[in-house]
Amino acid sequence: MTTALETPPTGTLRDALVARLTALADDELLLGHRDSEWTSHGPLLEEDIAISNLAQDEIGHAVLWYEVRARLDGSDPDDLAFHRDPEGFRSCLLVEMPRGDWAFTMLRQFLFDCYEAEALPRLARSPYPPLAEAAAKAHREELFHLRHAGLWVRRLGLGTEESRSRALAALGVLWPEVGGLLAPLPTDADLVAAGYLPDWEALPGAVVARARAALGAADLDPGRDPVVPAVNARDRVSPQRAELLATLQSVARADPEAVVW
Repeated sequence: MTTALETPPTGTLRDALVARLTALADDELLLGHRDSEWTSHGPLLEEDIAISNLAQDEIGHAVLWYEVRARLDGSDPDDLAFHRDPEGFRSCLLVEMPRGDWAFTMLRQFLFDCYEAEALPRLARSPYPPLAEAAAKAHREELFHLRHAGLWVRRLGLGTEESRSRALAALGVLWPEVGGLLAPLPTDADLVAAGYLPDWEALPGAVVARARAALGAADLDPGRDPVVPAVNARDRVSPQRAELLATLQSVARADPEAVVW
C-alpha cells in the first residue's frame, strides 16, 4: 500500500514538483484560451456552447494546478497567469498553435484529452494528497471532453471527403507535436524515483496507443509514432506563445494595480 506523503516535499523535490505543476497548468491555460477563441464562432449553436464550456473547464483545471503549486511556493495563481513573461511559461507547442479550423481544434482537443486520460489517473495515485485530489477532480471532467472530441474525430474521419481531408491535414501538423507534450521535464526523474509520479515512464506509450486506436476506428492514419524528445522544448518561446499571451494578458497588464471589488 502506498503511504501518503502528508508533508510537502522540500528542496530539489519541491522544485521538481513545482516545475511539473507549472507545465500541467500552463498547458491547460493556453489550451483553454485557444478554445475560448471559438466563442460565438462555433459551427453550430450547440457546439458554440460546448466549446465555451470546455474552455472554461480547461482554465479551471489550470487554476487547480496553480493552487497546488501555491501550497508549495506561495505563488499567486493570477500573477502566474497574467503577469509572467512568455519566457516563464512551460507550455508545449501543441497547445500554443493558433486555433485553425474546426477539424484542427477537435483533433488537438482529442489528442490532449488522450494524454490526460492516461496522465490524470496516474497523478490521482500519487501519494501526495494535494496532487492526487486535484488530478481526480480534473479527471472526472476530462472524461466528458474526451468523449466529445472523440465523437468529432469519428464524424470528421468517417464523414465527407472534405471533412476527412481537413482531419488528415490537421493530424499532419498536430501528431508530431504530441512528442513535445509527452517529453519529460529534466526533473521528472526525481519525482518518479520518489514516487510522486506513479508509472510515469509508461505514459508516452499508453497515450500513443489510445490515440492510435481511436484514430484507426475513424479511418485516420497518423503515420509514424511521434518522436518524444529526450530534452523538452518547453523553455523555448515560440512566436505562437508570445502572440497568445499578448492577448490573454492584455487587460491585466493594462492596469497592473487594478483590483476586483
